[in-house]
Amino acid sequence: MQDSVSPPELTGLEIAIVGMAGRFPGAPDVDAFWRNIRDGVESVTVFSDEELRARGVPERTLADPGYVKAGVLFEGFDQFDAGFFGYSPREAEHLDPQQRIFLECAWEALEHAGWQAGRGGASVGVYAGDGPNLYLMRHLLPAFGVDAGTGIADMLGLMSGNSAGSLCTRVAYKLDLRGPAVSVQTECSTSLVAVHMACQALLSHDCDMALAGGVWLNLLQEGGYRFQNGAILSPDGHCRAFDAKAAGTVIGSGAGIVVLKRLAEALCDGDTIHAVIKGTAANNDGADKIGFTAPSVQGQASAIRAAQMVADVPAASIGYVEAHGTGTTLGDPIEMAALTQAFALGGATTPQSCAIGSVKTNIGHLDAAAGVAGLIKAALALRHATLPPSLHFEQPNPQIDFASGPFYVNTEARPWPQGAAPRRAGVSSFGIGGTNVHVVLEEAPAIAARVPTRREPDWQVLPLSALSATAARQAAQRLGAHLESHPELALADVAHTLQTGRRAFAHRC
Repeated sequence: MQDSVSPPELTGLEIAIVGMAGRFPGAPDVDAFWRNIRDGVESVTVFSDEELRARGVPERTLADPGYVKAGVLFEGFDQFDAGFFGYSPREAEHLDPQQRIFLECAWEALEHAGWQAGRGGASVGVYAGDGPNLYLMRHLLPAFGVDAGTGIADMLGLMSGNSAGSLCTRVAYKLDLRGPAVSVQTECSTSLVAVHMACQALLSHDCDMALAGGVWLNLLQEGGYRFQNGAILSPDGHCRAFDAKAAGTVIGSGAGIVVLKRLAEALCDGDTIHAVIKGTAANNDGADKIGFTAPSVQGQASAIRAAQMVADVPAASIGYVEAHGTGTTLGDPIEMAALTQAFALGGATTPQSCAIGSVKTNIGHLDAAAGVAGLIKAALALRHATLPPSLHFEQPNPQIDFASGPFYVNTEARPWPQGAAPRRAGVSSFGIGGTNVHVVLEEAPAIAARVPTRREPDWQVLPLSALSATAARQAAQRLGAHLESHPELALADVAHTLQTGRRAFAHRC
């Protein structure tokens, strides 16, 4: 039974976000992630000398004044439900934890979208990328004993679970998805470029639905790091984006995936729409900068303005920008100069009319997963009509002219008022080497009141299934908790999703 929809005026280029999943520092799912964002939680842990000694950090390092005794911890990267996906313990041991976490998130994302993995009738693509494979370098290769006598067949077998090129094809195989499976790698902008590519694939009808995102796991997370002046890492373990004290970021870990469909079809199918992607654009700086790792004002501004033009919305209608926001001495002023230039070209000149923030102040820099983390944050901000806070902002960076520009750093959660136009947000992600990408988001279209087409019963059947009796009981407990915390849900809709959007397993209730 479908809701009655008042369809917006569509250009045919809109993409709906119909599902989301993620694992982030201090947050095992997107709901917990949003609560942490809304409440201004910083997921940074300060280590004691005793803890660091127990982990093998030498005394000379502990005594080094440049050694920062802090880090962003991510729980669960050593855990994987191998049997659920048909892996033996030995196979799972040889599989990059990034691929394990991403595979689990892909399953969760499809369930969040109400889509049964392996169901026919639609072509589902996968676009994503991962970070450097520290697991292979630190654990597998030393234990494997790579030398001249190692057979090429043995090495190929080991690499099949550790190649970045197999990240998306593994998901397609295990979840029986028949659309394009394309691994993406543009350094820090990887996951948002994957979103851009997935949108293009949907618009060109390469697929009917797409998973897009990224993953990065820092396996060195339980130790501190040495600060180097002018480098990317923060001197005190905090990312202070756009602040006068900003001097670097911290390294986090995480994974994020969004499920995308063409908006017109999502509306027709009665999908839950979390936000709408109005336009995306990507480019590269080329040689227009002082060095390979440096950012470019013109490159960033061009990508931002191009996305606004594709979205066909005035820049002044954008009320929030989730910035790349690394908090580095060079990066922040260049990013704000690029944003100001792009918004001015789009007609947005009213001083301090658009909030900005950076999720890196909460969870650190997630490398290949950084862009999708920002996208999920912005989509949730639109869904909850709340401007999210950015942490550690006290005094503006003196190289940034906030007073006369259209931006201000939002430092506390506050209601996002409805204006003449729908609420809109921009999301930026910029990769080392110069690949820039920007996305323009809009809040989900209003859905008219649900009108039953026939008399509904007073009861509904809520089927659950799992691979074990214990897992089935846990699923029932989670469902009960979810229904209690979301009393606005129509039970008939919940029943429909559970009956049609889940794969059936042996243990049922």
